[in-house]
Formats: sequence, structure tokens, C-alpha cells
Amino acid sequence: MELISPAVIIILGCVALLLFLQRKNLRGPPCIRGWLPWIGAGFEFGKAPLEFIEKARIKYGPVFTVFVMGTRMTFVTEEEGINVFLKSKEINFELAVQKPIYRTASIPKNTFLTLHEKLYIMMKGKIGTFNLYQLTGQLTEELHEQLENLGTHGTMELNNLVRNWSKSKKWLLALFEKTIPDMKTYRSAKDNSMTLIQAMLDIVETERKEEMSPNYGLLLLWASLSNAVPVAFWTLGFVLSHPTVHETILEGISSVFGTAGRDKMEVSEDDLKKLPLIKWCILEAIRLRAPGIITRKVMKPVKILNYTIPSGDLLMLSPFWLHRNPKYFPEPELFKPERWKKANLEKHAFLDWFMAFGSGKYQCPGRWFALLQIQICIILILYKYDCSLLDPLPKQSPLHLVGVQQPEGQCRIEFKQRK
Repeated sequence: MELISPAVIIILGCVALLLFLQRKNLRGPPCIRGWLPWIGAGFEFGKAPLEFIEKARIKYGPVFTVFVMGTRMTFVTEEEGINVFLKSKEINFELAVQKPIYRTASIPKNTFLTLHEKLYIMMKGKIGTFNLYQLTGQLTEELHEQLENLGTHGTMELNNLVRNWSKSKKWLLALFEKTIPDMKTYRSAKDNSMTLIQAMLDIVETERKEEMSPNYGLLLLWASLSNAVPVAFWTLGFVLSHPTVHETILEGISSVFGTAGRDKMEVSEDDLKKLPLIKWCILEAIRLRAPGIITRKVMKPVKILNYTIPSGDLLMLSPFWLHRNPKYFPEPELFKPERWKKANLEKHAFLDWFMAFGSGKYQCPGRWFALLQIQICIILILYKYDCSLLDPLPKQSPLHLVGVQQPEGQCRIEFKQRK
């Protein structure tokens, strides 16, 4: 019998491998690859990523993959995929966010992975629900000082801090390098306790990563401002665009603090509890302008519906579109703060399927502190000033995927001190 030549064996092996790979790919979700091998769908995706995601969901179904710049991003949009995203042990948060953290604050991968969990636990303790209302006095005092700089009347653009962020990174790094020695020695005059940044620096130095102290200071500042500023912008914009809501809030503020707008009043925990509509408005603004994506990395293949998601994929969830699903949020495009009556906010629970702060083990540790500072900010502004919009409230830009959505255009607010 004539032996089969090596060339034939190689050809048959290649054919078998090709068939195997094709069969394997059939188990994967639909993949949008584009025309260019490495860039993939990058050009189309980059033009308007939020719109791209929704069009892909409509065309390909609740699970689909987008190949962009050598990276596979698999999106999940319905319950089964969302549950895998939130609960699977094969899905990793830290490896998914490490590169964006490096781009933001130049923190290397190994340093980030070493310190992240310790810093996360520390922050949950420092600014968690247990200590939350101890901070109201200091926040109120600081915000009063900022409002003093506004004068008696004028106009302002609330988004300027965010727009200037990218230009200020190098300057802020240099500032932190100069001021860290003073930060370490400062102690509160009231109780001699460590500040949040001191606790952070203590952990960084314990792990002998002192050279990263300015970078973590920058990261902490970015985390505290990058979303809080646009959320305050959107909340004020939505409130001022809805006269009934605006009037109800003003009545509530007057009933708690009186009608005079010049006094430096204090805001207590009890005061905030008497003004739930403000927190509802903040959460509703966040729902409508939520991050375009949150992400995890697939460490081992996971099954979603009839698909197998391979290791190495970035698993993506879009809070922005999830919050627009009428199955979870009826009349999703409407600003309806009253929907938050159903949330058990007293027990620190959001509405089901509200994902703006993430979920699971690494849910944003500063979420309740962020809500607190925005509540106080809005109370003080509306207590001290008569405000009105000079421009229609803009739509969100379709270009932003990470963090709270930015406005597509300007929105000026006129303010006049109450007499």
C-alpha cells in the first residue's frame, strides 16, 4: 500500500484545523470585525460609540462582539449576560481597568494590582455609609466658601472643570510631589484623625511604593471630580428644565432652612432626610447620563445563552443603554425622579438594574459620598441663588464611553443672590 506523502498530511491537517476553528467560532457570539485586519471596526465604532452599541444590539441580538484595535469587546445587554458579568468568578475587574488607570495616572500594572484591594477596603471604611454624615459639616463649609467667590449674580458653565482636566494632569502631578510632605503631617483639629489621602499614602508607603504617591494622589482627585462635576451639571440642568420639580425643591429647602438666602446655614443628616426629592433627582440624572460602558476581563471561557465567550475578551456592559431598557425602567427617556420612591435608599440600595456605580465586589466605594456632596452642593446653590437656564439643556455627546456622559453643547446658568 502506498504511503501518504507528508505534503498531503500537512494539507489535510490544515483543513481539519480550519474546520475545527470554524466550528469553534460558530459557538461564539456574532463578531463585527470591519475591513482592516488590526483596526477592525475601529473607525465606525469611534465615530459614535454609544450609537454603534445600540445599532449592533438591534441587528445582532443581546450578545455580540466588536473587534477594535486588536481587542475583542463582547457586549451583554440582557439578564443572563448581565448576571455572568456581575457574578462569574471567571470575570476579572482589576485586569480590565488597569490600562485606563495607567493612562489616567501613570500607575504601572504590578503596582496597581498590588495595592488596589487594600486601597479599596480602606476607602470603603473612610467614606462608607457608617462615616458618611460625619462629613456634612466640612462639606457644607467648603461649599459655602466656593459660593462666596461667585458674587451676587452672573452666569457660569458647569462643565469647565471636566473640560480642563486633560490639560492639568502634568501640573497636578508636580503639585502633589511638592505638597505630599505637608499632607502627611496634617492632622484634623477636631479629632486628630487621618484624612483619606493620608490613609492612602500610608498604604502606598507600607508597600514601599513611595514613588507612586503623587500618582495615587492624582488618581484620587480624578476619581472624586471626574463624575461628580458632570452629575451636578446634569442634575441642576434637569431640575431647572422641569418647573414643577424645581418649585417643589425650593419649597422643601425653604421649609427646612427658611427663605433667606444669605445665611451660612448648616446641613445635617436630618435635613437631608427631609429633602428626598433632591437625591431622587441626582439619581435620575445619573440614570439618564450613565457611563457608556463598564468592563471586566474574561479569564476563562464563559457561556452566555448559546455562546462561549473566550478568555482574553473584554466583557462589556453598557449602563447607558441598560437604563434605557423599558423592561427595567418604564418610560426610560423621561426625567422622572419619582421613580426612585421605590428604591430603599434608607438601606443604601438602588433600584434593580441601576448600574451607574458598577456592582458586585468592586462597586464604586465613593458612591454615597459622591451623592452626599452633590446633594449639599445643589441645596446651597438653590438656597442662595435664583437660577435659570440661558440655553436649552443639551443632549449628551455620543462620543463618550467612560464615565458620566458629557453635554454636546454649552448650557449657561444665570444666578442672582436671593434677597
